[in-house]
Amino acid sequence: MADADDVRRLALALPHVVEIESAGFDFRVADKGFIWSYPERTPGTPRVIRTDIAVLYVGDEAEKQALLLGEPEVFFTTPAYGGLPLVMVRLEQVDVDRLGELVTDAWRMRVPDSLVGDLDTDSGPSSPDLRYLSDAHPTIP
Repeated sequence: MADADDVRRLALALPHVVEIESAGFDFRVADKGFIWSYPERTPGTPRVIRTDIAVLYVGDEAEKQALLLGEPEVFFTTPAYGGLPLVMVRLEQVDVDRLGELVTDAWRMRVPDSLVGDLDTDSGPSSPDLRYLSDAHPTIP
């Protein structure tokens, strides 16, 4: 089971990541968001920042649908994210290793080509072992 502290630790272990001030968590690379707290909206009430749910950038609609259909207990979406390459992740339903893969994949899709190689050179003793992750996703400008 993962939580917001795991998201923070994993995201900040990646090169060039900054955390934007928010009521939950919000991580960016090169001014592009790749994982943040879910801002739940219910009509007629103020939005609630859910730190038990993360909004995660994914590659495209096909990947989004594969995650949603393959693991509905982990991933979901809302009409507000229709047509966008984003899914919500129930953190309590994912282990930390899997979360590390998801966060790193999202980072790879948002980081500029000129910085993607820094993942291997910046990994230090406090960074998770990310060498097993594939380069399956192209970088999206």
